[in-house]
Amino acid sequence: MTVPSKKLYIKTYGCQMNVYDSGRMMDLLKPLGYSLTEDASTADMAILNTCHIREKAEQKVYSELGRLRDHRNERRETGNDMLIAVGGCVGQAEGEEIIRQAPYVDLVFGPQTYHRLPEIIEKARRKRALSGEKTYQRTGVIDTDFPLESKFDLLPATTFSPISAFLSIQEGCDKFCTFCVVPYTRGAEYSRPAKAVLEEARLLVEFGAKEITLLGQNVNGYHGEAPYSNSNAMGPWGLGRLVQELALIPGLIRIRYMTSHPRDMDQDLIDAHRDVPALMPFLHLPVQSGSNKMLEAMNRKHTVSDYLNLIEKLRKARPDIAFSSDFIIGFPGETQADHLATLDLIREVGYAQAYSFKYSMRPGTPAAAMDPQVSEEIKIKNLCEVQDFINQKQLSFNQGKIGTIQSVLIDRQGKQVGQLMGKTEYMQSVPIAASADLLGQLVDVRIETASSNSLAGHIVSRTA
Repeated sequence: MTVPSKKLYIKTYGCQMNVYDSGRMMDLLKPLGYSLTEDASTADMAILNTCHIREKAEQKVYSELGRLRDHRNERRETGNDMLIAVGGCVGQAEGEEIIRQAPYVDLVFGPQTYHRLPEIIEKARRKRALSGEKTYQRTGVIDTDFPLESKFDLLPATTFSPISAFLSIQEGCDKFCTFCVVPYTRGAEYSRPAKAVLEEARLLVEFGAKEITLLGQNVNGYHGEAPYSNSNAMGPWGLGRLVQELALIPGLIRIRYMTSHPRDMDQDLIDAHRDVPALMPFLHLPVQSGSNKMLEAMNRKHTVSDYLNLIEKLRKARPDIAFSSDFIIGFPGETQADHLATLDLIREVGYAQAYSFKYSMRPGTPAAAMDPQVSEEIKIKNLCEVQDFINQKQLSFNQGKIGTIQSVLIDRQGKQVGQLMGKTEYMQSVPIAASADLLGQLVDVRIETASSNSLAGHIVSRTA
């Protein structure tokens, strides 16, 4: 029997984990006849996969829900319909409020329940057909039926781009930074068994992946069950050990991981940066502030000195390594001296990239009750200073590649005809005039120009 063709619209907010989760949802719904559409007005089902971390997350979701409601009303005029769903961290944290403010939403689910999506959808359809009721699925109810340990294993292992794949190995966080909702929306740290990770990685490579990025809210806190029972491999594997094993997969030429916490950067992982050529020399290591006072208020449990010592160890292990980071600007109690300390840290490390954001109050987090809150005027002023400084450092790093030969993995089509796009080992985008047969190939490119966001040059050879 042929499954009727239906269109699915997914809008993804926030982190790379959410991008990964959206792909998983698509995999789960394909057997039900859904195919992706980028036009929400044509969708039989629309899912907003939300993030609760960035400023005004809820307002953006409600605004988008209003547009989806209008699309559904238009579809009904032509005899069609649309299911509307909210998933992700806003769904987890604000589920009852979403149903109250937007009663036309059919289902709400958290990030630990999307593996039950086909079942929840069918329940929503039945309830609508019988009484027009809406369905709100609580994470706790789902976890009662499906323990966390089984969550990853229920999912199909097919979410990846053909060349650069994402592989989720860890979820949740136990750090309880005072600004962060992840421990409340994603739960305690859980690591997939190493055997399951290795099997999925091999499958991704069989389907054409040349690069795998390992994902987790606190990915270097990975502690997965070892795949072997011999005495030399007893106990859980850390990320360093996992990376070493992944590097043995034929055809896998690049390994990355994100996002890390400085407290979990152990010696085994540092040694992996030294010993595993496939592990890229580019590390996203969020610090959040250059002020010890702010780091203590954030409950980061590391100091600036601790962080700089880590940077030094990593550079000693891999001299060509480069770093990116995250910075929160205007955290409660931040003074001008704290702000200047952050600029000093950026100057000392010399980041290749960095991301900075104004602090935004997240309900239920300890920081939301801290005083004094920094004014918006000061936040904006200091954020502009930090971003300008980061852009200078990023441009300087990129310009330092002019005249060098960089290894570039060609992983996608460019925006222009006859153009392909690739990434250097340092995540710099490189547009190249080349034929499509180079997709998936590693090429050497002589860099001729650089901007703050990309490099450009010409191919000098293919890498064997």
